[in-house]
Amino acid sequence: MRVPLSWLAEYVDLVPGSTPEDIHAALVRVGLEEEDIHRSELTGPIVVGEVLSFDEEPQSNGKTIRWCQVRVAPEGGSAADTSTGLSTSGGDAVRGIVCGAGNFFVGDKVVVTLPGAVLPGPFPIAARKTYGHVSDGMIASARELGLGEEHDGILRLTELGLDPEVGEDAIALLHLDDAAIEINVTPDRGYAFSIRGVAREYAHATGAAFRDPADAQDLGTSSFPVAIDDRAPIRGRAGATQFVTRIVRDIDPTRRTPAWMVSRLKLAGVRSLSLTVDISNYVMLELGQPNHAYDLDTLVGGITVRRAEPGEHIVTLDEKDRTLDAEDLVIADDEGPIGLAGVMGGGRTEISSGSRNVLIEAATFDPITIARSARRHKLPSEAAKRFERGVDPQIAEVAAARVAQLLVDLAGGIADAGNSPLATSPEREPILLPDGYVSGLIGVEYSDEEIRSTLVEIGAHVEAAEAGLSVTPPSWRPDITGKHDLAEEVARISGYDRIPAILPVAPPGRGLTREQRLRRVAADVLAGAGLTEVLAYPFVSAADVADYASVRGPIDSPVRVANPLDGERPVLRTSLLPGLADVAHRNLSRGLTDLAVFEIGLVFLPRANGTFGSAELPVGNERPTDEQLDALVGGIPDQPRLVSGLLLGNAVTRQPGQGALAWDWQDAISVVRRLGGALDLRMEIEQGEHPAFHPGRTARVIVGGRTVGFAGQLLPDLAQAADLPRVVAAFEVDLDALIRLGRSDVIATPVLTMPAATQDLTLVVDDEVAASAVRSAIVEGAGALLEDARLVDDYRGQGLPDGAKSLTFALRFRAADRTLTAAEASAAKLAGAARATELTGAHLRE
Repeated sequence: MRVPLSWLAEYVDLVPGSTPEDIHAALVRVGLEEEDIHRSELTGPIVVGEVLSFDEEPQSNGKTIRWCQVRVAPEGGSAADTSTGLSTSGGDAVRGIVCGAGNFFVGDKVVVTLPGAVLPGPFPIAARKTYGHVSDGMIASARELGLGEEHDGILRLTELGLDPEVGEDAIALLHLDDAAIEINVTPDRGYAFSIRGVAREYAHATGAAFRDPADAQDLGTSSFPVAIDDRAPIRGRAGATQFVTRIVRDIDPTRRTPAWMVSRLKLAGVRSLSLTVDISNYVMLELGQPNHAYDLDTLVGGITVRRAEPGEHIVTLDEKDRTLDAEDLVIADDEGPIGLAGVMGGGRTEISSGSRNVLIEAATFDPITIARSARRHKLPSEAAKRFERGVDPQIAEVAAARVAQLLVDLAGGIADAGNSPLATSPEREPILLPDGYVSGLIGVEYSDEEIRSTLVEIGAHVEAAEAGLSVTPPSWRPDITGKHDLAEEVARISGYDRIPAILPVAPPGRGLTREQRLRRVAADVLAGAGLTEVLAYPFVSAADVADYASVRGPIDSPVRVANPLDGERPVLRTSLLPGLADVAHRNLSRGLTDLAVFEIGLVFLPRANGTFGSAELPVGNERPTDEQLDALVGGIPDQPRLVSGLLLGNAVTRQPGQGALAWDWQDAISVVRRLGGALDLRMEIEQGEHPAFHPGRTARVIVGGRTVGFAGQLLPDLAQAADLPRVVAAFEVDLDALIRLGRSDVIATPVLTMPAATQDLTLVVDDEVAASAVRSAIVEGAGALLEDARLVDDYRGQGLPDGAKSLTFALRFRAADRTLTAAEASAAKLAGAARATELTGAHLRE
């Protein structure tokens, strides 16, 4: 919310000499968050000038310019000093200025920006030669001054109803010297989306006098036909509880918005459009009550507030044809919808440049209904932002009256007597605040009088009750629903600085869970292996899901995002590899060619029963039932935590005496083995298949007989599609599975001091038998003396039968209590070979 300070000062006395920073600080003391300060981009000298004469001069480019003589200081005086920007002395009183506009006349008073001035952009003004003349300044348009988008010609001050003295400071005249503070309004403080609300908060912070703008309007009654026909309220919630209308006739559509209003709207972040629309926006910002103006002559019959019919359409003010939902609340006349209630009006009854008779509407709508409509149609608006946070139900009549009065004062209209209020909001229920509750909850001693006066100050009605106070919250504070909210208000207004800052003592025996500790171990191990941890977006395309699949298998129906940030990536990832490919591509585009990156993150796998997203969401402020919670939890997709990595470029860069050494698929397997060792897992690696990996260079990672991941070389087609080198090593492992399958406590292997005996074992086996199966059989048969078994050679070719391969394993034997003899080592080796023969059909190579 942007708050122009001159506007704020109308309703609260600002502390004399306060800067915007001081006002920010005061509002922070009562819990509002400061955002920014906005000041005028204009600097002088910018003065009122009078056109004395002009000569029209056609140019060779077909354009006609005017060579003008413009008085910029009173007769006998002098104009602004072009070097200092002061309007006290210096400079000719009459300036020659070139102007391309043709909408002004001799005698008109205009805004002249003299050399040394700076316009928004920034656009500095200097004397310059153009069209054969030296133009000593510029006659400004409304758009050049930041007063609107109109650029049909220069700004004539008479059109604004102004007749200032020549030489007068135009910045002050047009109220362009104001500043605005910007605050962040949290969802529970919707009343602060108005000058009225912010002024009240500043009064709380400083004790300054607050003048409520709602107290200055005269209300009455009339009979414009309005009906609320919400025959099917959604979940028992009525869509509208109040609807107020006012009629103003015979407004002058040619009148322009006064400069002071344009300036305030601009500082508040609202673009000036037309006088009627500007007044509507002005009142919304001032009072916090959204309102809407209809062209009365385009309405057919009366107005009905109702739910939309299924399939009904409306063309909104943004010129989009929208199909309405049965939950949408609409404002309709006898021909159909003319507005999406609380969100945006319809184009059929829009105020135009020729509108003379206006119907003003101000209403109270259900916050949840409005919020859902705005999100359903992806149509955020200033009105919806206020309604969904809660609007003061007592302010609708005041807002309608305020709009009507401004249309009378500024547009020359004639207001029909009174308004037509329909329905009223129920009174707030009082809240019992027990004695001692506030001090006990906040931890600060507050006197009974301090509590009472604070609650009265925020607008509550306070009465004595048995063992406490009966407090009725003010109508503009729907967030106050219980005694805890009242206690918070006492703490806020009395000052948060009174609450002592005491750090709680952490209970002993707490720390990271086993899963958290092992996840950190996994990250540390990968970082120690030379990989860099990255974080990628979880949104991918449907093609990415099909190409990269998942460690748990293909995914037919990935989880789709209802409102994706990127239409080309509307689904949630089932693999971390697409995100890592994007990260690698981005780094390569910046010249970083040697990469080793990993990510630990969640993927989203739909449940087999397909119930995701089918549960009905509870209404926003209602506690869900146990059945609703069960349905929602049942619809959440499985979210296993994976660890994935990409290795590309060089593992060792070229250097003196050492050539470059590129990453390859075996490095990915080595990284996975290192991860398994850190988690104390018995990990088996065997050849496998995966749609994202190169056939023949894909290793399946097995723990406890279960496939937990894959490692090897990324499929070259996928690498090239991501603009990566053809050879990219990759791995993806289910980290949650590794942690579940690992032992609770890692047991360190004792270092044995006895000498080791080493022998090689070469076996011939069918080509289809996995080397890991042969190794497992050797380990099982060799017994406890076998300390390590590694595959060191895989030979296929001459000397072997067709369809066979020769596998050589390096074996290391050791006993804990003695030095092994060669015979003991050989016996253990042969036992391992025998077991391999039994289980895999292997035989010793001759």
